[in-house]
Amino acid sequence: MALGEKGRYFTQDFLQNTAVKNGKLPLGRDTDYPQTYAPDVLFPIARDSSRKPLGIAASLPFAGVDIWNAWELTWLTPGGLPRVAVAEIRVPAESPHLVESKSLKLYLGSFAMSEFADNDAVRTAIAKDLSTITGSTVEVSLDPDVAIMEADGECIDTSDVTCSATHVDASLLAADDGKIVDESLHTHLLRSLCPVTNQPDLGSLIVSYAGPRIDRNALLRYVVSFREHQDFHEACVERMFVDILERCRPTRLSIHARYQRRGGIDINPFRSSRVERPANVRLWRQ
Repeated sequence: MALGEKGRYFTQDFLQNTAVKNGKLPLGRDTDYPQTYAPDVLFPIARDSSRKPLGIAASLPFAGVDIWNAWELTWLTPGGLPRVAVAEIRVPAESPHLVESKSLKLYLGSFAMSEFADNDAVRTAIAKDLSTITGSTVEVSLDPDVAIMEADGECIDTSDVTCSATHVDASLLAADDGKIVDESLHTHLLRSLCPVTNQPDLGSLIVSYAGPRIDRNALLRYVVSFREHQDFHEACVERMFVDILERCRPTRLSIHARYQRRGGIDINPFRSSRVERPANVRLWRQ
């Protein structure tokens, strides 16, 4: 079984044999929407379930962060007056767990009819609860400056290529050792599928690297091969990082996926060969 297929089925088996079978995973189920503060609805997913098939051990080959933008956060003041805000949530890639997206939606929705002293009390509550569920320190800010900008580097979407891969295939990738470059490439053709509901997740991908020149047509074919791949956003980006690092041999590599929002939340995983703090730059489709 190819690595791409193996990872896909491992994730499905993990979900079916644990969370779904136990009736705890909110995804794919009719769920009550709590109207008052309910941190108990948060559901963790172990990152190891997708990392082990890729050969990613405790010593990670990357640094990074998952940036979540929650656009529909609202709560009440002690006098019952509604407040609204956008929340930026940064979950470190080294956290042992990620947060299942529907459970985060339910959790943030539970603030709607709950009273909080001020904005800082809301921010503190979210940071505390998410740090507990992920096992790492989560940063939260309210109403951050998320500017709408274009993706860095050259867009490869105009390439006239034939795409036939129906499963993720790292062998599609290629690089020219005779040409050493330092550049950024991006595509808006990223699509993957939720591993539970099979719903499509669309987004953009930015690849910044130094090293042998990556073949643009090959990179585009590779990204398109995720079109029917079932996995979480974070796992897709980590698979891309591992595959590009192995097949193209860059000396520096950063990958940033900017997915479109679903349920008022967008998820933007960032993985890099060096420690850096990515800007939370909103692309036009977000």
